[in-house]
Amino acid sequence: MPARRAVTGRSQEPRKRFAEELRSLRAERGLTLRKLGDVAGWDWSLFSKMENGETLGGPEVVRALDQYYGTPGLLLTLWELALGDPTQFKEPYQRYMRLESEAVSLWHYAVGALPGLLQTKGYAQALLSAGGMDGKELTTQVEARIGRRELLSGENAPPFRSILSESVLRTPLPSKDAWREQLEYLLKMSEQRNITIQVVPQSVGPHALTNTHVMFMRTATGPAVAWVETGYSGELVEEAAAVERLQLRYDLVRDLSLSPTGSREFIMDMLEAISCEPSN
Repeated sequence: MPARRAVTGRSQEPRKRFAEELRSLRAERGLTLRKLGDVAGWDWSLFSKMENGETLGGPEVVRALDQYYGTPGLLLTLWELALGDPTQFKEPYQRYMRLESEAVSLWHYAVGALPGLLQTKGYAQALLSAGGMDGKELTTQVEARIGRRELLSGENAPPFRSILSESVLRTPLPSKDAWREQLEYLLKMSEQRNITIQVVPQSVGPHALTNTHVMFMRTATGPAVAWVETGYSGELVEEAAAVERLQLRYDLVRDLSLSPTGSREFIMDMLEAISCEPSN
């Protein structure tokens, strides 16, 4: 059977489709980018980047465009689809992202960096930049990572437990303000009913997951699987016995962790220490 062709002739890739729709709506009105900026009340250069696919913009600007063009909810829906599109991520991570989005529960352990689901924009940008990413690719990947945070919000958000090695919280960002924002965000997220954050103190010494960054995902239709990651690559572990061994190690580490309340106090102490540091 021949591949199905799009009736509209528009792209079937969510990010490209969003940009195409923006260009089409502006063309129908006969507006220049500068004129659109004037009438919509936003910097025209932002609209240029959105129409070129360099950025998706934020929900506020998309709602403003929906209101101006008289397309209630259309652009916001396309924006949400683009934000959650797993094809934004590099190929090895795409199946992991799909499983993560379908999970009914998530358990995580971090060795040296916060999980993407808990990162602020400043943290994600600093982390990806340190890995050598820049330009349009950096912008795309930061937005894609921040978009994943929506998974933890809403009525049907899955329960998420993240156990953080103390070293994660002892590795600040170059910008004190960005690091403060990240710690404040962790505290805010820890208040959500479906999110549990715990810290493993360095004083416990070596433990079962000392060198292993892992995310366990359980979907409604299958057994739990695990994503094991290093700074260079990731591997999806699906064999039941291997997942069970990792789960047992995770349980041992959880037993060594501070309680959720003690972990919040630890993060608050970190935040207070930043405020007490002398300015340069």
